[in-house]
Amino acid sequence: MCGVIGIYCEDESLTSRIAYFSLFSLQHRGQESAGVAVSGDSVQVYKGMGLVSEVFDDSTLTKLQGNSAIGHVRYSTTGESKIENAQPLLVKSKYGPIAVSHNGNLVNYWDLRKELEEDGRVFLTDSDTEVISHLLSSYLLDYDVEGALSILTEKLKGSFTLCLLLDDKVVGYRDPYGFKPLCIGEGEFGYILASESCAIDSVGAEFLRDVKPGEVAIIEDGELRFERIASSKQRAVCVFEYIYFARPDSIIDGVSVYETRFNIGRTLAKESPADVDIISPVPDSGTTSSIGYAYESGVPYIEALIKNRYVGRTFIMPGQSSRELSVRLKMNALRNNVRDKRVLLIDDSIVRGTTSRRIVELVRKAGAKEVHFRVGSPPIIAPCYFGIDMSTREELIASSKKVEDIRHEIMADSLAYLSLSGLIDSVGIDESDLCLACLTSEYPVEVPGERCIRKC
Repeated sequence: MCGVIGIYCEDESLTSRIAYFSLFSLQHRGQESAGVAVSGDSVQVYKGMGLVSEVFDDSTLTKLQGNSAIGHVRYSTTGESKIENAQPLLVKSKYGPIAVSHNGNLVNYWDLRKELEEDGRVFLTDSDTEVISHLLSSYLLDYDVEGALSILTEKLKGSFTLCLLLDDKVVGYRDPYGFKPLCIGEGEFGYILASESCAIDSVGAEFLRDVKPGEVAIIEDGELRFERIASSKQRAVCVFEYIYFARPDSIIDGVSVYETRFNIGRTLAKESPADVDIISPVPDSGTTSSIGYAYESGVPYIEALIKNRYVGRTFIMPGQSSRELSVRLKMNALRNNVRDKRVLLIDDSIVRGTTSRRIVELVRKAGAKEVHFRVGSPPIIAPCYFGIDMSTREELIASSKKVEDIRHEIMADSLAYLSLSGLIDSVGIDESDLCLACLTSEYPVEVPGERCIRKC
């Protein structure tokens, strides 16, 4: 669930810094690499492995001069975690320099890559973003931006929100299903495109609106325009944006992430009450739902766990051994708060189960009399092919185990999940406009070997 940004700034000396602060506010969306492409006299790209603050410094930002920029923070699904796959990707073509930042995942990546290789194209990465770059560079030779994106949309299957730098034009595009978010804001400096509205807030800009599914936003010579490129009868907004990925202070497609998670907690309290002494989140993604649960149940909200703020999000770290090590570094139990107490822990989801088990163990060893567990989403039973690192059923504990078996596996005294209807009501978006594939095994677009719920 990478983060993308696009910047147009009247003062070219500010552009790279506004890009930096925007990416910094989207750091939760990806921690493997960060990069910025700036268009001045030429297109310059600077990127590296690690966090935004580790990749950039003042000296680097000073050298990146230009009015237009795009940026990226990466969380890998297609392509290894290495510098070659860091974005933005820059392609030098007959059209001119093209820089691409991509949030999403292509289902037909390998088929498209094979086609292009047979046509003589050479690939420098194993990222699906390079496929997009090659296709786009071809189409732009014969079509304007809108025409090229229209043909590209017909070719791609999967999720793709793009920020593009085409010479000095900044372009934001969201696929017709709207899997991944994109919004635009305006500030005294100019315009900003971003995956989440929190990035717009962070640079003092005013939120204008979301880029609609199938719509392109083009910023050229300081002017902003929108064009409809493609349409779909229904949307497929990733429900995990609301459950986990987005920052609580973001608003996505008109829906407050904070309010959604608060409502999830209230609904959980109604559906699955617990006879306990305290309600505690698994920080940070379970925090807002825990506040909602405590509000509805009347049981006090008291933290059982403290998070080390300098350790990243464990779920989006590549490799299970890295995730398990991060749990030990990331959490510590507050012994005085849990000793001899019946504790209810609330988390946003259970994916593999190993992290949940370690957290329950941690609270129990700190002296809790009972440890109960509530989950702010239904069981995850199917892989995601659109941008979340859950690629096989074998790694999903709920795909093969019943709730009672999972309870036993994570060593909780009780376990309950939010119902699907409770989740949909909490989000407040029509079920047909959400991608719920990981919760239902029913996919909004054709995936080989999977069931498609629509005319694909």
